[in-house]
Amino acid sequence: MKKQYMPAVIVCVLILVLALAGAGVHVIRKYLPTKDRMDLNEYYGQTAEGESVIVLGTEIMEQRALLSNEQTYLPLDLVNTRLNQRYYWDSANSQILYATPSELQTYPASANGDGDVWLKDGTVYLSLSFVQKFTDMDVYMGENPSRIIIQNQFDGVNTASVIKDTYVRYRGGIKSPVLTQAKKDDTLIYMKEYEEWVEVATMDGYIGFVKKSDISAAEVKNFERSFQAEEYQHLSMDVPVNLSWHQVTSQEANAYFADAVANVTGVNVISPTWFYLTDTAGTIADISSAEYVQQAHDKGMKVWGLIDNFTAEVSTTDTLSQLASRQNIIAQLMSAAERVGLDGINVDFETLSEDAGPHFLEFLRELSIECHKRNLVLSVDNPVPEDFTSHYDRGEQGEVVDYVIIMGYDEHYVGSAEAGSVASLPWVEKGVADTLTEVPAEKTILAIPFYTRLWKTTGGALTSEAIGMDQAQQVLTENAVETIWDGSVGQNTATFEKEGATFQIWMEDSKSIAEKVKLIPKYNLAGVAQWKLGFENSSIWQVITDNLQ
Repeated sequence: MKKQYMPAVIVCVLILVLALAGAGVHVIRKYLPTKDRMDLNEYYGQTAEGESVIVLGTEIMEQRALLSNEQTYLPLDLVNTRLNQRYYWDSANSQILYATPSELQTYPASANGDGDVWLKDGTVYLSLSFVQKFTDMDVYMGENPSRIIIQNQFDGVNTASVIKDTYVRYRGGIKSPVLTQAKKDDTLIYMKEYEEWVEVATMDGYIGFVKKSDISAAEVKNFERSFQAEEYQHLSMDVPVNLSWHQVTSQEANAYFADAVANVTGVNVISPTWFYLTDTAGTIADISSAEYVQQAHDKGMKVWGLIDNFTAEVSTTDTLSQLASRQNIIAQLMSAAERVGLDGINVDFETLSEDAGPHFLEFLRELSIECHKRNLVLSVDNPVPEDFTSHYDRGEQGEVVDYVIIMGYDEHYVGSAEAGSVASLPWVEKGVADTLTEVPAEKTILAIPFYTRLWKTTGGALTSEAIGMDQAQQVLTENAVETIWDGSVGQNTATFEKEGATFQIWMEDSKSIAEKVKLIPKYNLAGVAQWKLGFENSSIWQVITDNLQ
């Protein structure tokens, strides 16, 4: 009997063994981490002959670098948007301009891929060595596929240290293919945390996932750097700036300087509107006056001559996009500054289109070089920050110029759909706070209005006119109107009916001006400016002085 049952027992045991073995293989397959390597051509994407993948920090870029004559070339638009925006393409002369703080350098383009600048099929490329000349960055090279890895963020970087040797995987999960191995004590860029995995980037260009247990907690790290760039040396006043713009419309009007400032106290900078564009070749009108400057100096005032772009028929974009035109403007300004004894230049280019942005910034860089050679203070007027004015790039301005001025007015303006304040306190304060995210406080000046708008609604039609402080008070007096303080806007307000029309006004007076000027010490700003001389009440100067400190 035992012999009869023995084969059946053996079969059962073999089936059990095979089942256990199968289960073991299943368990191993399920729980044993894979060591299979990711196909890097699939990971980075295919490259054509003479191309190289670009990895920038924690991103694999869609754009490709080019290889020529043992040099690597990066696309100009990638360099400008992600690494260093100061490489300016001068298309008319087929060259790159680079404005350092002290000089404007030129680099002609080659069609052969054998120099600093390569113009290939209408696209501009910069050699890697040329980019590294002016840009703080670390570079790693990889092969199969060819790739260039660039690290350019060195301050405030979220990092983690590898606790033990581990794999960086394509996705979170032990069955995801391996990209590379991270060794103990390696530093990884800490990107995003999940339940058991962390998305990381290695310094040599792999972006993937590691087990959370294999790395330290995230910490913010500043990397020490030896790169030395030429720094801008900024000119500044050792007391708070108190600037008034003086609208001067003719050479003859300069003779009225003494009358204009007869009751002015506390102002240490005056900015007359002396220069403006007359054509796209960069010719400017010049009504500056040495006698005016001397009288201002005698009263203890610096003079910053203002240049504007208010000539409607002259395209600011067309003017500033030409090297010859920019240099023409600058040469004329420097000549006038020397002739009349200016202390500074104030640039008031308004309503800039987005395509004018890069050319405007290049103009400021080139103007800064010449101003600082002559010890001239350079200031620039900007609207209150809005999304549609981001191309003004106040951050870059703050690097290049001496003072960035916030024009804290025109919240409501001629043509506005509804009546409202020219400069309500919350709106002005938000403008200050938003500007300070880009510009250091010690380089920021807040400009406030000496005017208001008298709004008139007749039969549903809304119109307005700009009036000064005394005229606004006269309107209220003549119509026996009492104002009401509105704390939500920081202004006295009034509404009245007359001859079938409704009038509204948000006053600029000693109380509203005091509240605005208080923002300057509150935010440690460089000073105050006012538009414009002649719209003020004579008592306002003491209000500014009292609240500026």
